[in-house]
Amino acid sequence: MTRTVFADDFLPQRSNSVSKFRFVAPPGWPPPDPGWVPPEGWQPHPSWPPAPPDWQFWVSDESDGRKLPDAADPPAESDSPATVPASGDDTARDADRQAEPSAAARRELQAIRKQIDQAKRELVELDDAILLQQVGIYEYHHPLETAEQYKEALAEIRLAAKAFVKNGTAILASDRFAYNNSLAQGRKMTADFSKLMLRAYNSEADNCVRSVRAGTVASAKQRLDRSVESIAKLGKMMEMRVSPEYHLLRLREIEMTGDYQIKVQEEREAARAERERLREEKRAEAELQAEREQLEKELGHYTNALAKLAAEGQQEQADEVRERLSAIQDAIEQNDYRIANIRAGYVYVISNIGAFGENVVKIGMTRRLEPRDRILELGDASVPFPFDTHLLHFSKDAVALESELHKMFADRRLNRVNLRREFFFVTPQEIRVALAAKLGNILEFNETPEASQYYQSRPTWPEPKRVETSSSVPHR
Repeated sequence: MTRTVFADDFLPQRSNSVSKFRFVAPPGWPPPDPGWVPPEGWQPHPSWPPAPPDWQFWVSDESDGRKLPDAADPPAESDSPATVPASGDDTARDADRQAEPSAAARRELQAIRKQIDQAKRELVELDDAILLQQVGIYEYHHPLETAEQYKEALAEIRLAAKAFVKNGTAILASDRFAYNNSLAQGRKMTADFSKLMLRAYNSEADNCVRSVRAGTVASAKQRLDRSVESIAKLGKMMEMRVSPEYHLLRLREIEMTGDYQIKVQEEREAARAERERLREEKRAEAELQAEREQLEKELGHYTNALAKLAAEGQQEQADEVRERLSAIQDAIEQNDYRIANIRAGYVYVISNIGAFGENVVKIGMTRRLEPRDRILELGDASVPFPFDTHLLHFSKDAVALESELHKMFADRRLNRVNLRREFFFVTPQEIRVALAAKLGNILEFNETPEASQYYQSRPTWPEPKRVETSSSVPHR
């Protein structure tokens, strides 16, 4: 309750001279100058707080000498605002009135703190998701070599869980609980409630196992922990609780399931990459075999032509055919070498500004006879624009050269999990410097991508629309 201030309140209510009184400002008002007297009709500023009830604006200078409160703001840690002491009864009443709001504020503060503590307990921090975002690598809780090993481990965990249930040790409870003054009835009720609680716990555990993903292992475990807390709270009268060993077993099942899913994903990706590698190898072998057949046909054709020209005495034309035959022989030897040596091939550096942005390149290798065919395949319908080629370099050990470049820029990989994704945050100029240091002079290298389709299309793109986010929708 606040006091309504009238203009007369600012004038002394005694017949004595005003000079024998001094004006005392309420808490939150600016302190007046010594001897200040409010002019007629003066009102406090609207921004000032209202005066407390029964506030004495005028105090006699000849009072009993009790120290008056400072007119400035009261200390922040004060439980109640400073007031001018009055008579004993009035002072007690004023103290009671001012203590009531302070006590209410303290109670409200305690309630808010309880809500905060409860929210913290219910808050699910996705530790694994944070780890995946910050590091980009999933850390196995129980590292195993293959997904099949994880399946076997999960089967063992489930057998152990069934043993807990069968032996009646999954839920623990007191055997001294009595119902209607009967221990027998109490034990029967305890057994019935234990079955009910175990069913609720197992239902939550099974849901956690079914829904767990790589980034939700921590949240699933916290859900199950809260289930244990709820059962202990509800079964407190019977001292009912989930067996710690059984709970740890189900938590391990959640961790193992998350690991299993990641391992399955890794094996699928590895199998897909292996199938792609084999398809690429078959294409390269088919191209090399077709080239070999074509070279052998040319070799037979020019051999017959040389014999005919030599018989006719056309020496000049015969020399030209001999040069051509020599070139064909070299090509056949090169073809045989590439068929026999699977490490020989082309290392390529390509980019796609329209799909991946600037300063992102792919460093790969191919054994294809015509490496540009492989680059055209990479720029198929899965990306909006074709790739631009910065480098095509033939190497007798293209596998080693590609591997060295990957290691050189390993800390700039786009994908830190799947190392078969050969994209890097590297400029073409950096690639050129690295190759020049290793290979020497590079005859052909395009630093600037053409990206003609991208540059022609970009001006016609619509402007991105700004999505308004409603403040009522909670952000996760």
